[in-house]
Amino acid sequence: MNFTLNNLNDIRITGIITLLVNKYKPLKFLNKRLLSFKYAIQGLVSAILEEANLAIHILIATLSILAGFWFELNGTEWALVLISIGIVISAEIINTAIENAMDIITVEYHPSIKKVKDLAAAAVLVCAFVAALIGIVIFLPKIINLL
Repeated sequence: MNFTLNNLNDIRITGIITLLVNKYKPLKFLNKRLLSFKYAIQGLVSAILEEANLAIHILIATLSILAGFWFELNGTEWALVLISIGIVISAEIINTAIENAMDIITVEYHPSIKKVKDLAAAAVLVCAFVAALIGIVIFLPKIINLL
């Protein structure tokens, strides 16, 4: 496949990966790796577009990153903030996957499915709570110093 301007005009989020997969079909190992990234990106985009809670987490993450630049966090503080963001967003995506899997089993009420969904949601809550505590520990002293 030749890369032309017409090909590039049709690229969407995963278009580059598709182009690379088509170009390097003889390299099956690379092809499979590129496709796995494509599917992961599709899942991430789907979660961002369809999950209101994830949008809230991303908003808070963005504000935390902006605050990190404003307060000039050191390396350790950045690591804690970024790891917290990654864990909360990952937990929310896993929760969404579990909820969707349970909905495939049945959309009718079932106590065991309710328990599974509640446990997955509780995991997100715990991650978000710990992330909030980390944010308080890092940012509160910096805010107090401004006053």
